[in-house]
Amino acid sequence: MKVYRVSEADARLCAAFARLMPQLSASLGVPSAEALRRIVASSATALFCAETEDGIVGVLSLAWYDVPSGRKAWIEDVVVDAAARGRGAGRALVEEALRHASRIGAACVMLTSNPARRAAHALYRKAGFETYDTTVFRSKPGK
Repeated sequence: MKVYRVSEADARLCAAFARLMPQLSASLGVPSAEALRRIVASSATALFCAETEDGIVGVLSLAWYDVPSGRKAWIEDVVVDAAARGRGAGRALVEEALRHASRIGAACVMLTSNPARRAAHALYRKAGFETYDTTVFRSKPGK
């Protein structure tokens, strides 16, 4: 398996997201090619893929920002194809994201995960994440 930072939003990447995003959540839309190009080109995000001989089997996004308390990073939109789960793709993606976060000087890396995703929670714990005692609030601007 090969894990790498995406450098181009090509047709293969778009097809992978079309297949993978509904597996993350049925309520999520599929990002357009233009949206993926913006993400790949951004200086504050990195998009990683896990690829086998079967093609792209997993994706992960890492975003970071600077605030007075230091550089923080978030792992978002982690999804591994159901047919490829249990083979280490998720762990390899998370480890690569953590290495990248270290290279860019992030003081911490955070993520959220749906309470029903127990296998994902086990993966995150094995990768060194701990449950953080906080409450996440969410607002949708303009509503």
